Amino acid sequence: MTRNDRLLTVPEVLTELGGVSRRTFYRWRELGHAPKCVKLPNGELRIWRSDLAAWLESLREAA
Repeated sequence: MTRNDRLLTVPEVLTELGGVSRRTFYRWRELGHAPKCVKLPNGELRIWRSDLAAWLESLREAA
Protein backbone atom coordinates (compact mmCIF):
# COMPACT_ATOMS: atom_id res chain seq x y z
CA MET A 1 0.00 0.00 0.00
CA THR A 2 1.40 3.39 -0.97
CA ARG A 3 0.65 6.80 0.39
CA ASN A 4 -1.80 7.65 -2.42
CA ASP A 5 -3.34 4.19 -2.42
CA ARG A 6 -7.09 4.20 -1.97
CA LEU A 7 -9.93 1.77 -1.65
CA LEU A 8 -11.96 1.27 -4.82
CA THR A 9 -15.58 0.17 -4.94
CA VAL A 10 -16.55 -2.82 -7.06
CA PRO A 11 -18.18 -0.55 -9.70
CA GLU A 12 -14.95 1.49 -9.92
CA VAL A 13 -12.93 -1.70 -10.41
CA LEU A 14 -15.34 -2.94 -13.08
CA THR A 15 -14.97 0.36 -14.94
CA GLU A 16 -11.16 0.16 -14.72
CA LEU A 17 -11.34 -3.36 -16.14
CA GLY A 18 -13.15 -2.05 -19.20
CA GLY A 19 -16.71 -2.81 -18.22
CA VAL A 20 -16.45 -6.34 -16.83
CA SER A 21 -19.86 -7.32 -15.46
CA ARG A 22 -20.52 -7.55 -11.73
CA ARG A 23 -21.55 -11.17 -12.18
CA THR A 24 -18.23 -12.01 -13.87
CA PHE A 25 -16.29 -10.28 -11.10
CA TYR A 26 -18.09 -12.25 -8.37
CA ARG A 27 -17.60 -15.47 -10.34
CA TRP A 28 -13.86 -14.73 -10.46
CA ARG A 29 -13.99 -14.28 -6.67
CA GLU A 30 -15.70 -17.67 -6.25
CA LEU A 31 -12.96 -19.28 -8.34
CA GLY A 32 -10.16 -17.44 -6.53
CA HIS A 33 -9.16 -15.50 -9.67
CA ALA A 34 -10.05 -11.94 -8.56
CA PRO A 35 -7.87 -9.34 -6.85
CA LYS A 36 -7.73 -9.38 -3.05
CA CYS A 37 -10.75 -7.68 -1.52
CA VAL A 38 -11.54 -6.07 1.82
CA LYS A 39 -14.98 -6.91 3.19
CA LEU A 40 -16.47 -4.03 5.16
CA PRO A 41 -18.74 -4.61 8.17
CA ASN A 42 -21.77 -3.75 6.00
CA GLY A 43 -20.81 -6.57 3.61
CA GLU A 44 -19.60 -4.33 0.78
CA LEU A 45 -16.29 -5.10 -0.89
CA ARG A 46 -13.42 -2.71 -1.51
CA ILE A 47 -10.19 -3.29 -3.40
CA TRP A 48 -6.97 -1.40 -2.74
CA ARG A 49 -5.77 0.22 -5.97
CA SER A 50 -2.32 -1.31 -5.34
CA ASP A 51 -3.85 -4.81 -5.05
CA LEU A 52 -5.70 -4.29 -8.34
CA ALA A 53 -2.46 -3.19 -10.02
CA ALA A 54 -0.54 -6.19 -8.59
CA TRP A 55 -3.30 -8.55 -9.73
CA LEU A 56 -3.24 -7.12 -13.24
CA GLU A 57 0.55 -7.41 -13.32
CA SER A 58 0.32 -11.08 -12.32
CA LEU A 59 -2.02 -11.69 -15.25
CA ARG A 60 0.44 -10.11 -17.66
CA GLU A 61 3.25 -12.36 -16.43
CA ALA A 62 1.07 -15.45 -16.87
CA ALA A 63 0.05 -14.53 -20.43
